[in-house]
Amino acid sequence: MRRLILASTSSARAAILGGAGVTFKTVPPKVDETEIKARLIGEGQGPLAVAKALAACKAALVSQRHGALAVGADQTLECGGALIDKAVSLEEAGATMLQLRGREHLLHSAVALADAGQVVWSAHETARMFMRDFSEAFLTDYLACEGERLLTTVGGYRLEGEGAQLFERIEGDYFAILGLPLLPLLGALRARGALAT
Repeated sequence: MRRLILASTSSARAAILGGAGVTFKTVPPKVDETEIKARLIGEGQGPLAVAKALAACKAALVSQRHGALAVGADQTLECGGALIDKAVSLEEAGATMLQLRGREHLLHSAVALADAGQVVWSAHETARMFMRDFSEAFLTDYLACEGERLLTTVGGYRLEGEGAQLFERIEGDYFAILGLPLLPLLGALRARGALAT
């Protein structure tokens, strides 16, 4: 089997890939996401294009540095056409959730596979998320319960925990919502000799 690297610091992505029985090493991609996002948005690119570009950049850089097959992934949240970033404080996470309350938003999850510094495969999934009109008391309790973990996710919620209670409806792939379009990735890994067929 080929050596595989996950170019990510996301514990959720590592758990998804590991849970599927994939053997891999995790390496931080060390990509200046802020600069890349600002450049792409400045060029008129939307949130989906940002997720795809960041996933490809992470995979290519880590693959080149380590001489291995590398998986890069990224996720962006789009609401009303605007890109919403990760919160830097619990107060900001709460404000983001209030902005999303009672509205639909999109989660764009992109994944790329690179070999020898070149992207050889990529895919993306978009989920439609319908957040319910929750009470401020619920939000206060949720922020207290989840704490700093919410700062690692776009939108300031974790669907794999109590964050499921924030939603009335979801349309999309569960793994992609958590941050990794798993099933297409597994197919790409089999095709490249990184998983048994």
